[in-house]
Amino acid sequence: MSGATKGTASREEAAALIDAAGTDEADWLAAGLEAKLPLLRVPDGPVVVVAAHPDDEVLGCGGTIAALLAAGVTVHTVCLTAGEASHGTGDTGAMARLAERRRAELAAALRALGPLPQPVYAALPDTGLDQHEDEARVIIAEVVARTGAALCLAPWESDLHSDHEAAGRAARRAGREGRVAVWRYPVWMWHWARPGDLRVPWHRAGVLSLSEGALDRKKAALACFTSQLEPRGPGQGPVLPPWELAHHIRAFETVMR
Repeated sequence: MSGATKGTASREEAAALIDAAGTDEADWLAAGLEAKLPLLRVPDGPVVVVAAHPDDEVLGCGGTIAALLAAGVTVHTVCLTAGEASHGTGDTGAMARLAERRRAELAAALRALGPLPQPVYAALPDTGLDQHEDEARVIIAEVVARTGAALCLAPWESDLHSDHEAAGRAARRAGREGRVAVWRYPVWMWHWARPGDLRVPWHRAGVLSLSEGALDRKKAALACFTSQLEPRGPGQGPVLPPWELAHHIRAFETVMR
């Protein structure tokens, strides 16, 4: 994750929604999404998972990645930025050190999910993906074509985070070019939306159920992202506080088709 916001809402509106008190996980559990939404099955064949920042892929679909690997399906990952701006942009040296740390965290997290090829690191600028969307599209399209992917999983393009939205748009364009289905996973939506929210296309949503083993591997992977789980500095909370993390350790994951 990182802190930039922009996209379907204005920058100010999106920032206000993400900075405001979010929806409690108990409200989402009470909504019974797992029973109400269609149960999806991931196609057989290679799957490409796109992330805007290290940790997005695990937050959004880490359990599904673990389940696919356990079933013998090949999964390839693309990380478009190093997430170097999650703690601020005032110190280029600190940003470079954070980028290195976050790449190491991602490597550990992917090992926790199962045997995965080395991620494709695009090295595009954190908080600036909307200015590099065409580059992201080309990179995603190349990986999709090279791996013969049957499905691409990417951030939802209406997540109210500029990088997530740009990553989702780039993946959809790459999918259209390669004639590959693209399912989009929300991350921040669980914070700013509410059950039944009209801003969410529930008619396009479906769930991917997780076994206990897949969920345990996802939890172990999430624990690797210590830079996002620890306070960022004096008087600053973590990027992923417990109430946000709670949205991502359910027994199912949700995607938009």
